[in-house]
Amino acid sequence: MNNKADVVIVGGGIIGCATAYYLAKKNISVIVLEGSDYIGNGGSSRNGGGVRQSGRDPRELPVVMWGIKNLWPTLSEELGVDVEYTQNGNLRLGKTEKHLQILTELTNKAKACGLDVKMIDSNEVKKINPHLSEEVIGASWCPTDGHANTLTATLGYYKKARELGVRFITGEKVIKLKTIKGKLRQVITENNVYEGDKVLVASGFESREITKTVGIDVPIHKLKMECLVTEIQPPMFKQMLGTAEADFYGHQTKHGSFVFGGSTGFEGFEVDGDTLISNSIGASCTCRGIMKYFPELSNAKIVRTWTGWIDECADKIPVMSKVDEVEGLYLACGFTGHGFGIAPGAAYNLAELIADGKTTVDLSEFRYDRFKSKI
Repeated sequence: MNNKADVVIVGGGIIGCATAYYLAKKNISVIVLEGSDYIGNGGSSRNGGGVRQSGRDPRELPVVMWGIKNLWPTLSEELGVDVEYTQNGNLRLGKTEKHLQILTELTNKAKACGLDVKMIDSNEVKKINPHLSEEVIGASWCPTDGHANTLTATLGYYKKARELGVRFITGEKVIKLKTIKGKLRQVITENNVYEGDKVLVASGFESREITKTVGIDVPIHKLKMECLVTEIQPPMFKQMLGTAEADFYGHQTKHGSFVFGGSTGFEGFEVDGDTLISNSIGASCTCRGIMKYFPELSNAKIVRTWTGWIDECADKIPVMSKVDEVEGLYLACGFTGHGFGIAPGAAYNLAELIADGKTTVDLSEFRYDRFKSKI
């Protein structure tokens, strides 16, 4: 088997799959190595499906706004699968004056970047979503935000990349990178050695340990998040929802079930083999939060839950960058729970960076060396 390609990508999540697809469209040969047995087994399939611009760090906005304008609307057609993308807005909810202050600050920063977003009062919130409880006193409203299906989007990129000749190898855990004559050439797994002219590490929180093997340390750590899915409910609303403190998010899917998630603050977890599994304490905490926002869902049955690790970066925005100290190394990690919605725009520009050395959207804010001492 030929273990050589122009580009080797470490990580089979949506960033890895999508970047592989956009590289393959440029007639560049690609091998994708996924450490688990399944494509999209990390955060790409364990998130709330938000495709949002509001509530983001302003440095992320140019990439995600470009992707929402140019890629998301036609993604189902391009990938040949229904990614269930809908663009019916995003309410970020507030229940206290402190919440409104947080939302107002985020809104003002986003408006300065050209995003169509505004603050609305409780009456306007109720007009958009009459199912919300009386505890909600205001929200930010971005009409161009939306949501999509995390599984079909990730697997759609995977399927289309394979059709273009990309090789995906699962169960192939990378243990180290190796330079030859000062240039990164080899990706070494537990069983094999792969060679590429360029290597993209897009492996979530595991990226840190992988890049350390060539002396590059990106300050990311893992943070547990949990999601749950309800039984099918009558149609209630089409917006994506979030909160001022980012402790709750969710939407109603195309077929009627709700996907809700958040950070409970409960740091305990259970492991089944190598798989992180939900804890009943965390799920119960999430449900109590949901009922405060949507009393109508108090009796809705939960059909499944899941949990996974977020690769949280020290400054809460991703690293998408070439590494000058190690020729041939590129990074795409630290997406801090924002990776799904930004993925098409990020991957398109990463492919340009790797293939052409220049990008449609400026990625300089995401350079890995922003953490270096300026002294």
